[in-house]
Amino acid sequence: MIEFPAFIHVPLAEWTDAAMDWILRVFSDVFDVIGDAILFMLLYIEKFLLWLPWTLVIVLVGIVAWRATHRWWAGLLMAGFLVLIGSFGYWDLAMMTLAIVIAAVIISLLIGIPTGIAMARSNLVETIIRPILDAMQTMPSFVYLIPALMLFGLGKVPAVFATIIYAVPPVIRLTNVGIRQVSPDVIEASRSFGATPGQTLMEVQLPLAIPSIMVGINQTTMMALSMVVIASMIGARGLGLEVLLAINRIDIGRGFEAGISIVLLAIIIDRITAGLAPKQEHPAS
Repeated sequence: MIEFPAFIHVPLAEWTDAAMDWILRVFSDVFDVIGDAILFMLLYIEKFLLWLPWTLVIVLVGIVAWRATHRWWAGLLMAGFLVLIGSFGYWDLAMMTLAIVIAAVIISLLIGIPTGIAMARSNLVETIIRPILDAMQTMPSFVYLIPALMLFGLGKVPAVFATIIYAVPPVIRLTNVGIRQVSPDVIEASRSFGATPGQTLMEVQLPLAIPSIMVGINQTTMMALSMVVIASMIGARGLGLEVLLAINRIDIGRGFEAGISIVLLAIIIDRITAGLAPKQEHPAS
């Protein structure tokens, strides 16, 4: 085993522990408030989804998928996927998983879209945030569980928190890209008509960037769903917990059913969110 000399040792672990201890000591009340707000949102979303009759949910999903994709058979297929999930006995667990995804996506959008706008309006902000996003997207997803556990303990709140950290980068990046790709001629034309920077952003840049932003929302939603199995390790219930229990008990059938249910849920969400995104129009050459 090769050992580096002691004088070039970098005690990053000790610095990180000290920083986390300071954060917990100084901002513990702040994180309590944040945790209560996340739990309040999550529980109400979960209660609402579980309160809805399963027949109504299936019909609504079928109609939305049909309208989003403009294909009647796609609506029937997405509705059939939900029926299949229910036939496995995983309806309630699927709604719990969906509640975590919805809560994480809502918070990710509240953080990500304003951050993407700030990046698009300032090269300095983009220079600062871009390496942070690179680190967030290359960091192993299991690492996100550590600060979530330290800040919020076990349960649904740290699961949502870890999911947000994992899922928020795409919407930030694509909001930034969408706004920056708006033609300078269009921006100049709006300013020539007397539009303020705020009006240009809200009435010109954001509407034209909607296709890119919707792709970011789609990617954020899919990444949030992909985190559910990992989030189950720190107390999140739902389909991810079924997969984790199946692994622990080497129950192949149970794990396959839960895994297929997650895949079907992912397909439904992907097709609907992708179909709702307006198509980017390219000028004729």
